[in-house]
Amino acid sequence: MPRASELGDFLRTRRGALRPEDVGLTPYGERRRVPGLRREELCLLAGVSVTHYTRLEQGRGTRVSREVLTAIARALRLDDDETAHLMDLAAPAGRPAPPRPEHAGGSARQLITAMAQVPALILDRRNDVLAWNERGHALLGRHLDFGDTDLPAHRPNLTRMLFLEEHMRDLYGERWPEEATLAVASLRLAAGRHPDDRRLAELVGQLAVQSEEFAERWARHPVRTCTSGTKRMDHPVVGRMELAFETLQIPGGPGQRLIAYSAAPGSPSERALHDLLREDPPGAAVRLPAARPAGAAGR
Repeated sequence: MPRASELGDFLRTRRGALRPEDVGLTPYGERRRVPGLRREELCLLAGVSVTHYTRLEQGRGTRVSREVLTAIARALRLDDDETAHLMDLAAPAGRPAPPRPEHAGGSARQLITAMAQVPALILDRRNDVLAWNERGHALLGRHLDFGDTDLPAHRPNLTRMLFLEEHMRDLYGERWPEEATLAVASLRLAAGRHPDDRRLAELVGQLAVQSEEFAERWARHPVRTCTSGTKRMDHPVVGRMELAFETLQIPGGPGQRLIAYSAAPGSPSERALHDLLREDPPGAAVRLPAARPAGAAGR
């Protein structure tokens, strides 16, 4: 989608989510044809020209000052992530760069290997797995070859896996919808920051075509940064776990980050983590298909 259209789409979704009473306006009981604030109401709150704002929503705006964007963000009640995303979308886009395979640095690989007691992965901004340690592989990619991360053409991508691989639904269980929305929100931020990333655009296009659930979430334009939290998983070998995760940016890497999972000391989840590398028990369904049958677009 052209960048100006992305900006307009984002503004429309956020304006449509606000009611007059949310921002201190009196609706006077009149019937509204569409939900949310009218453009005129938003412009009144932001102190900007209706004509100028309309051009932005219609994808016809070219230059807009940071002051105007800040006023619009304040009127729309955007949080910090959404405001940063608005600024990214309004920034001039560069020429798309030829895609180049990324690789995890030697010291980063050495670090996650040394973190032998916890699952750890190195991801790029697209959520491609550039490297993982043995427990990271056992936690999320047990059905894949450990060395796939070294082959750019075969690298696992956590967002693609989440939407297109059935075992990831089983892994997250009832938490899958929440994980899916968070994954799209994070990918939206990355797309806004890197409009010249062809491989990122291709990933979004592939998922929008192959997964209706991704396409529906993408159209809502969620935006959120998530660098820490808790994930509940139902692993096919070691059972249910509640794991804390932390994400650390890797200095010098082009958007690369390290994510590591841990469990509370002495908890059943910690014991489960220790058991991740044991031999598969008889009947354990861990060699699941890597993707859905062709033509499956989502539930």
